[in-house]
Amino acid sequence: MGVVAGGSRGLTMAANHERIPNGETKMKKTDVKIGSEYFATVTNKKVTVRIDAENSSGGWDATNLSTGKKVRIKTAGRLQGSARAAGTPATETRARKRVAKKTAEATGGEKKLSCVKAALKVLTDNGEPMNAQEMIAAMVDAGLWESPGGKTPHATLYSAILRDMKRGDESRFVKTDRGRFTARA
Repeated sequence: MGVVAGGSRGLTMAANHERIPNGETKMKKTDVKIGSEYFATVTNKKVTVRIDAENSSGGWDATNLSTGKKVRIKTAGRLQGSARAAGTPATETRARKRVAKKTAEATGGEKKLSCVKAALKVLTDNGEPMNAQEMIAAMVDAGLWESPGGKTPHATLYSAILRDMKRGDESRFVKTDRGRFTARA
């Protein structure tokens, strides 16, 4: 049994696959068919792609079926077997996660306030100037906002207020003293 044109050995398609450590198989160039769907590694994720055409620079032009974006498969080694042969749907889980997230937001409870909007509410309810640390403490006490794990939420709020104040008369905040702000009436 010798090497045939195209570089593959053997007579069966199974012999044309190379085993990789996680038990899947890499494809050979002779196995790739235009219009077929394959599993491929794109940006370190296993996705389903449809081979659209051969690329003039080598490899293939394909479409990522989960995102609809065009990708270039440079070598057959990036393909990991036929997607339809495995009996799996042509979409990747990422697309399903997006849909699930949107429906969870629609059916879930009320939406939480952003840090800046919670600060505006605290300032309007309080009626007197506050600095960023006082605003953060009041927002947490009122249950309007909670830091998602940041070490200096007061610095982030202060920076956001300063960015908002660059809008001039359209700003939602007024600086009354050094580091102290109120809500614009």
